[in-house]
Amino acid sequence: MTANSLAFRVATLFFSCTLLGAMSGCEVSSTDSRSSSGTSAGTSTDGGIETTAPSGGVSGEGESQRILIDGSSTVYPISQAVAEEFQKSQPNVKVVVGTSGTGGGFKKFVAGETDMNDASRPIKEKEATLCQENGIEYVELKVAIDGISVVVNPDNDWCQALTVAQLKKLWEPGSKVTKWSELDPTWPAEEFRLFGPDTDSGTFDYFTEVICGEEGASRTEYTPSTDDNVLVKGVSGEKYSLGYFGFAYYIENASKLKAVPVSATENPADAIAPTAETIEGGTYVPLSRPLFLYVNKAKLVRPELRDFLTFYLDQGQDLVSEVGYVRLGKETHAATVDALKQAIGK
Repeated sequence: MTANSLAFRVATLFFSCTLLGAMSGCEVSSTDSRSSSGTSAGTSTDGGIETTAPSGGVSGEGESQRILIDGSSTVYPISQAVAEEFQKSQPNVKVVVGTSGTGGGFKKFVAGETDMNDASRPIKEKEATLCQENGIEYVELKVAIDGISVVVNPDNDWCQALTVAQLKKLWEPGSKVTKWSELDPTWPAEEFRLFGPDTDSGTFDYFTEVICGEEGASRTEYTPSTDDNVLVKGVSGEKYSLGYFGFAYYIENASKLKAVPVSATENPADAIAPTAETIEGGTYVPLSRPLFLYVNKAKLVRPELRDFLTFYLDQGQDLVSEVGYVRLGKETHAATVDALKQAIGK
């Protein structure tokens, strides 16, 4: 069994966004992003893929047979692959997976509009407070491990490593760095073209916290997008570009990108490249991180949701590897399964 390609799944997001909006009552929004050439282009960044039942529609319990997921574009490939495989044995269940970004997804989750939220960072205190105020209890489930990948164009033959200090100098608020030579005088005196997640992204939150020292602290002179494929296209199309996003998107596009090893020390010789082994082994620091599902506990009375989550944490671990992320370690996986069982009441 092989999951559909990541590029195909994400390429269909714009069309499927209409389905998610129609079925869940969520607003479909668009934000402006700049293309790799620097021109403005209206790009829809909120969307979903609906894994539909066979022709004839949903049988059975109607609303209770639909599972609504939104949130992180980083976690999306896992949830979508799991949804597709789950429906092969449960054809009467519709699973809708949206990509509003971790923060955008939590806005819907705290309002009770979705069953669960994909998240590439832990829930924030203010989001947890809103859940409490709205009477929403949740369970946090770790589903995979990611390593945020710093990438450049494959024609870049000068940058063999970057230190955290260099990345901070480049990405911190108010950064005056505009040329490669300003990070290393032996590098070309050519201007950067920067690409990265937008501010609704959990990847943005995590990267800015561990690289710039404060969540959300970032320069604004770069091309942002919720759609990681836009970032891939930008970096792969510009020789002097640099960007960052989840490991799976690098793996899917490794033929047209180059991952830059990152050093947590001042010495570039200590740099570690993102691989499944370095991410799982904890040596790719500080850019390794867990990926999460947040589940509305009140919705767990529905048997199809319990079955889906059980499938997600069981067979879904094989799909984690297939889409390019790293499986949970045995102890972490066991603790996650136990957390789900407790939430269900087993």
